[in-house]
Amino acid sequence: MKKIILTLFITLMLTGNSHAAGSSSSSSSSSNYDKAVKLIKSAKKYEQKEKTDKAKKNYEKAQKLLIKSNDKNPNNADALNYLGFTTRKLGDYENGEKYYLQGLAINPNHNGINEYLGELYVVTDRIDLAKERLKVLESCNCEEYNELKDIISGVKKSKY
Repeated sequence: MKKIILTLFITLMLTGNSHAAGSSSSSSSSSNYDKAVKLIKSAKKYEQKEKTDKAKKNYEKAQKLLIKSNDKNPNNADALNYLGFTTRKLGDYENGEKYYLQGLAINPNHNGINEYLGELYVVTDRIDLAKERLKVLESCNCEEYNELKDIISGVKKSKY
């Protein structure tokens, strides 16, 4: 794991590659990435309507596209964020956490990763680690902070 993080860090430093939260990935992987984002948004809507089978299918399709995108562009924190998200939504918390941590090695202040990793920590009963993610988001003045804060405090019930 240390080698992966070190390799990602060195590559990031050499390329100067940085992505803001919500931005799409570049060049050859944008097609797969953009398709995956659309599938994720659709899956979230299905979840709200309690159509879990359809949501799961969309998360599975999105995950496959994100893996392809990540193979072509492995230093994209946004893609790793969504890879962690889809993997977590499919119930694989261990690998979801790995994707999030890879993304944080690239961009430690990525709002989406910090929120979603915090949610993963809540569902896996590691509240202290979730609070650490909340602390990172504290000064962002963003919805990710408020959403994670609500989930940690139990105000907002989420389908992790």
